[in-house]
Amino acid sequence: MTEKDSNQMKRKLKIGWFTFTCCEGCAIIFIELLNDHFNEWKEKIDFKHIKMLKSRNELKNLDLAVVEGAISTQKDLDRLLEIRKNAKYVMAVGSCAITGMPAGLRNRFNQKQKKEISNVLKKFGYLERVEPVSKYIKVDSKVHGCPMDGELFVKEINTYLEKSR
Repeated sequence: MTEKDSNQMKRKLKIGWFTFTCCEGCAIIFIELLNDHFNEWKEKIDFKHIKMLKSRNELKNLDLAVVEGAISTQKDLDRLLEIRKNAKYVMAVGSCAITGMPAGLRNRFNQKQKKEISNVLKKFGYLERVEPVSKYIKVDSKVHGCPMDGELFVKEINTYLEKSR
């Protein structure tokens, strides 16, 4: 590898994509965006952790962690805290990550409904409430929508690409 190649690699934005409780619609929008932006992004982005694209992933020293979905289990929460420790910035995408809804619909259940599902929640280690990402960590930017707005996502990515130069 030449020095020029090495310097170019250092300038790439290191990102990870993480999905919690949701429909995964934001991930589908992202894959669709890759159809239009892949040739540009492959020169500017180092996809360090993105399970929908590759099997070998690394969660450390990320510039940007993109998080979709709400937090519904202790395992989710532990993972989210690990992501925040290993990312300079966190972008929440989609309604579930930003507001906790619609993934958190059970938060609105009445007492009878809550009692009916209590054994399932306990069996699978669900938290009492489904919460948005920002309840637990600092979120640096948001892209609203269910699924996320693709044009706004591209604008946000471009903002982070500028910061990484």
